[in-house]
Amino acid sequence: MAHQLALEVYKITDKYPKKEIYGLTNQLRRASYSIPMNLAEGGARDSEREFAQFVNVSIGSCEEVRYQLLLSKDLGYVEEKEYFEMETEYETVKKMLASLYRKLNKKKLKQ
Repeated sequence: MAHQLALEVYKITDKYPKKEIYGLTNQLRRASYSIPMNLAEGGARDSEREFAQFVNVSIGSCEEVRYQLLLSKDLGYVEEKEYFEMETEYETVKKMLASLYRKLNKKKLKQ
């Protein structure tokens, strides 16, 4: 799901003004692909503790994307309908990541 959302961000930001190429476009794209990239890297680590750290970073990136989408909407770069759809999907991803993070931390406490 995070990968699909990163693809959606790329489609949305293709329509942004050229003046944003090194600003909001770049930041939004980087934050969006940071979510699945950190999950992939963390999943390849040797311990669940390390994986939990990467999941936590993904949660932070998810919040970055949510704010950047809000800013994009308020600047008129994203239509309200599109914003609310994306925001809802990112909220779902955040909840999934938070659940995974709690699960990993519970296992860590039991060890």
